[in-house]
Amino acid sequence: MNTKDLFHETTAALLSNKVRSGLTVLGIVIGIASVIAMIAVGNGASGSIQSSIQSLGSNLLVVTPSAARVIGAGASAGRGSAQSLTAADATAITSQVANVTAVAPEVTSRQQVVVGANNTNTTIDGTVAAYTTVRNLSIPDGTFFTDQQASSLARVAVLGPTTAADLFTDGSEPVGQVVTIKGMEFTVIGVAASKGGSNIGNTDDRVYIPLQDAQLFMTGNQYVSDINIQAASAAAMTQVQNDATTILLAQHKITNPANADFSIVNQADILSTASSVTTTLTILLASVAGISLLVGGIGIMNMMLTTVTERTREIGLRKAIGAKRSDINKQFLMESILLTFVGGVIGIILGCGIALLVSATGLLNAAISIPSIFLAFGVCAVIGIAFGYYPARRAANLNPIEALRYE
Repeated sequence: MNTKDLFHETTAALLSNKVRSGLTVLGIVIGIASVIAMIAVGNGASGSIQSSIQSLGSNLLVVTPSAARVIGAGASAGRGSAQSLTAADATAITSQVANVTAVAPEVTSRQQVVVGANNTNTTIDGTVAAYTTVRNLSIPDGTFFTDQQASSLARVAVLGPTTAADLFTDGSEPVGQVVTIKGMEFTVIGVAASKGGSNIGNTDDRVYIPLQDAQLFMTGNQYVSDINIQAASAAAMTQVQNDATTILLAQHKITNPANADFSIVNQADILSTASSVTTTLTILLASVAGISLLVGGIGIMNMMLTTVTERTREIGLRKAIGAKRSDINKQFLMESILLTFVGGVIGIILGCGIALLVSATGLLNAAISIPSIFLAFGVCAVIGIAFGYYPARRAANLNPIEALRYE
């Protein structure tokens, strides 16, 4: 039996029972589509998380205060609300640590901001001019304040785009207008570019003011909430982290690193952890979806076994007129492979369609993975061969005399 005859016989056999063949193909379609869609959603979630982390800054390290730890007792209560960092610490890091591009201490507090009849409760971020470099913040409308303005206690402010929209609902130009924060008037000199909201903090909903103003009018002390450090390169981040730790221990007169009253978070470590978590979740989602593929494969085997039983007399007749065992084996195996191939193609199209639909809703930017499509084709081939092999062998091994007697 040549290839053309084999394909003709296979399609004729499958089309003779369209409903059963269609339902069998549906199992493969659902399985393949689920795997591709789940991998796309997982990849999209991973990309979204990494993008959110990277949008905070490039080669970023963040020093945060923490309660001093007692040896053998673990972290004491109050971690996260402790005050141990000052602007002097940031100056020491800038002058004494190599491979540092910029350092920006900041003070954050939640305050009510008022403009005429409009008001909003937002984060007030007191910082220095280097903040724009460290956190990749651009100011398309107006300018950011300078270190000279900060040292002279100039009451100037830069609004995040969300805050600007909340305060100036009439669409008027914010730059040049005055906003009131905690009873103090600040002149708006710029509006930051949108970076989008994220789970790590919505940088669009903020007001930036000079560090000294924030310490004087908002917190009333010399402490800072954290210190942002931008390393010169990704390769230098570990060195910068280690050197900054040494400098701060000396600044705070701490001899035992276990008693450090600060901690340094490395952006590369956060990215690595996030990537590991999202990869695990993607594998989990794909594995759960893969169960439907197994069910689809079992459905194919069940259909092929049923087909062998129904066509027993046909098989006996074919053998009686000279059909070889290999011909029977190829025909039934071809039927199984064709079912999975058709289901796989439809499943890939459907899976990609689901991923594009998810992206179109704006909920998540699902990323279709080319390797996942090749994986789907590979899985189709394996399922077609693996679940079609036994029914095909069973058909090929039928005794022609007994098959012809079968009722």
